[in-house]
Amino acid sequence: MKRPAIGCLLILLTTWACERKVSQEVVVYTSVDDVFARPITERFEKETGVTVRLVPDTKETESPGLVNRLIAEKERPQADVFWSRDPVRAALLRAKDVAAPYRSPQANGLLRQFSDPGGYWTGFSARARVLIYNRNLVPEGQEPKSVLDLLALRFKDKACIANPLFGTTLIHAAALFAVLGETTAKAFFAGFVGNGGKMLSSNGEVRRRVAAGEFAVGITDTDDANVARRAGEPVGIVYPDADGMGTLLIPNCAVLIAGGPNAEAGRRFIDYLLRPETEQALAESEAALMPLRAGVPMPSDVVSMESLKPMSVNYARLVGLLEELPQGYLQDWVARQS
Repeated sequence: MKRPAIGCLLILLTTWACERKVSQEVVVYTSVDDVFARPITERFEKETGVTVRLVPDTKETESPGLVNRLIAEKERPQADVFWSRDPVRAALLRAKDVAAPYRSPQANGLLRQFSDPGGYWTGFSARARVLIYNRNLVPEGQEPKSVLDLLALRFKDKACIANPLFGTTLIHAAALFAVLGETTAKAFFAGFVGNGGKMLSSNGEVRRRVAAGEFAVGITDTDDANVARRAGEPVGIVYPDADGMGTLLIPNCAVLIAGGPNAEAGRRFIDYLLRPETEQALAESEAALMPLRAGVPMPSDVVSMESLKPMSVNYARLVGLLEELPQGYLQDWVARQS
């Protein structure tokens, strides 16, 4: 009569042991460059004893590759956390019911405007979309102040941007359509071409060719601009539209995956990502990411939130534009540049 009870106890102990074993691993999909993500995950492992299985995106697919994978795995999730390099893909996961709400206690102090109000994703450590210019080609006092300055006569045949079908340039294009309206945004892209502006392959190429003096001005991300600055290249950096629509900020985001196999470890990893210490480490890295909370120690060449006017944009509303523009207006615009 005692054998069934012993059997049940063994089953319970086995189940408990399996759950305990599972909780010692967390599966993290990330679109953040490995050189920045890997040191953070290694510190987490050392401090917590939890093993991180880091699944990075590839340069060929960038963020959409992992997002599509997460959507495809929705019924049988393989990941616990998505560490996104932008909030629009995080918002897309919420829209597709892939994300689960989680309000981390470590989010206290982070600016709420850069997180989902329902707790489905939390923003931290941002890049900014900035204007860069070659100091040898642009006289003092003639620096660009606005994204719209790329249409100015003084920059005719001297301006460049990355392909707007991809990455942060696509997010920036979507933000311009949302903030300026369709008519004005289309006028900007048409005017850019009319002023002799050129489309390049990537933000990195924008940085390289402006630094080399092949172009006078361009738009890129702060991480690329920071590479030029720390290398001593003759590049100036402007956070645009301080007197107008503001500078577009693109925070990293932490997303808990609904039904992930190691939810407890996933929440623990998100807590770690959102700590001030992580924001400090990312600010001190070559990416020079901007902390989204006050009081975080950072290098002098990292601009603080207090000194900026952020563009007022609802990242969740950009999801539709990110799906629409590459299939419509921007696809046609890029085809005309080829």
